[in-house]
This record gives sequence, C-alpha cells and structure tokens, in this order.
Amino acid sequence: MSAAGMTAPACSRMIVGFTAGGGNDIIARVFGQKLSESRGQPVIIENKPGAGAMVATEFVARSAADGYTILVGASGAMAISPALYDKISYDTLRDFAPVSSLGSFPLVLIVNASSQFMTVADLVAFSKKNPEKTNYSSASASFQLAAELFKQKTGAQMQMIPYKGTNDAVTAVVAGDVTATIADAGPVSAQVKGGQARALAVAAPVRLADLPEVPTMKEAGADVEAVLWTGAFVPKATPTEIVSKLQNEFMRIAKLPDVVARLKLLNIDAVGSSSAEFSQTIAADIQRWSSVVKAGNIKIAQ
Repeated sequence: MSAAGMTAPACSRMIVGFTAGGGNDIIARVFGQKLSESRGQPVIIENKPGAGAMVATEFVARSAADGYTILVGASGAMAISPALYDKISYDTLRDFAPVSSLGSFPLVLIVNASSQFMTVADLVAFSKKNPEKTNYSSASASFQLAAELFKQKTGAQMQMIPYKGTNDAVTAVVAGDVTATIADAGPVSAQVKGGQARALAVAAPVRLADLPEVPTMKEAGADVEAVLWTGAFVPKATPTEIVSKLQNEFMRIAKLPDVVARLKLLNIDAVGSSSAEFSQTIAADIQRWSSVVKAGNIKIAQ
C-alpha cells in the first residue's frame, strides 16, 4: 500500500475516538478485521477517547501520511464540532483526506410509552402551549443539534437537559424524567420493542427495517432529516493512489454480506461510499449544521 520510497509498517492502525464497545468501535473492528485479511498483516484498533473524539482526530492529523494510520471518524468530530466551535486544532477539509463513509446511524425521536404523545404533531402542539414543561435529554452535541434542527423545522419549544451517555438519555425518557429524546436507533430499539418507550418518527429518508411501523419525519409532517455517520480518514498529504486503494477496499468490505448483517444487528447501515461522495457529504453537513448553530444561537463552552 505504500507509495514509492515509503517503507511499509508491520501493521496498520485504526484510531477510534471513543471507548471500546460502542458503535464506532465496533465499525472499526468489523472493517479492521476484513482489512487485515486483505492486507495480510495485523490491523490494530486503538481507542483514544477524549474531548468528543477530538483527541483521536488531532492524533491522526499529525500522523504519517502513509495509509497505515486510519482515523475512524464520526460526524460529531468531523462535521458538527467544526460547526460548533470557532477554534479547534484541526480542520476536517484541510487536514484530512476522506476515504469512505463506513456506516450510518439513523436517529429516532422517542417519548415515554405512557405519555399522551401519539404523534410528532401531538408533541409539537403540547410544547408550544407548555414550553416550560417540555424538555429533551441529550448526550452529545450531535444529538443536541439534531433536536435543535427538529425545533427549528417544527417550531417545537423544548429545553435541553444534558446527560453523560446515550443510554442515560434514553433511560431518562423511560423513567419520565424528560419529555423526549432523539438518539440513534441502537440504544432506542430495545426500549421501543419492550414497550418502555414510544417511537414517534425516524429522522431518515426511509423507515427502519427494525421498526417498520414507525414513520419517517416527513411522513409525520416534519421536514427533518438527521443521520449520523462514521467514516475512514487519513492525513491530507497521503498520496492519491493510497487513498484510492483504501477507498476501493472499504467499498468492497461494506458490501460483504457478513459485514452488512453484523452492523445491521446494531441498527447501523454499512455504506462504503467513494472518497468524492464522502467529501461532498462532509462539506454539506458542515454547512447544514453551521446553519442550525447560527439559527439557534447555540453556544457550547470549550
């Protein structure tokens, strides 16, 4: 995989900005195993959590541009943080070469199963009449901006209540501590199927196979689409031929039936886009989330 004049390292590394066991880590391990098989050498998964994945992102930005250190970057660090913060130590478009989108996470709006809200319209109408009684839990800036987009598109009035993790944010809805939350389908699906939470809508272009009875936001009358993603990045100076080879490899892996099935169990869709397609997605997301931040006058302390 090395360009002329480069000595190939004995192994590849995939850097993840989160602890082991989460969706991004699992994506890295699934793709990493297949990459190891095709390269004929170990692919080590290194978890470098911290600062909303910005620690890992900064690390890869400073790494050798040889195709052997790959960032498994989530939309939070790569598209939402640039929209939120005026000063971060990296620039997604300037410092990285996007290789391929690996997986996407559809988001779901849920409320407590015993609540009076049967539809998105019910929740929006109540929030407008009772803004002081309506709130939502959020575990990260990504989910906060998705909720803010929902508010801006529907006119809903809800206050954000921060939580440390997505499971905590979902549990808060189940316990009745907050009115609603928007979270990825993985942590939500079991609660909905178990009858503890009610899914009002999916913020994706199509319904989820795992929750086929739940309408999309558009079907529910709200023009809201919010799908988070995870993709592969390498330092910007990485030779084009290396980026191209990695792109082709990840696109191949994303189509393998066992990879698709493994990720589907977690409500993650395997993607495998080209570098050019992924670059367009990132640029569009940065612009979109920047507009949401500006319209909502959202400020988060660094």
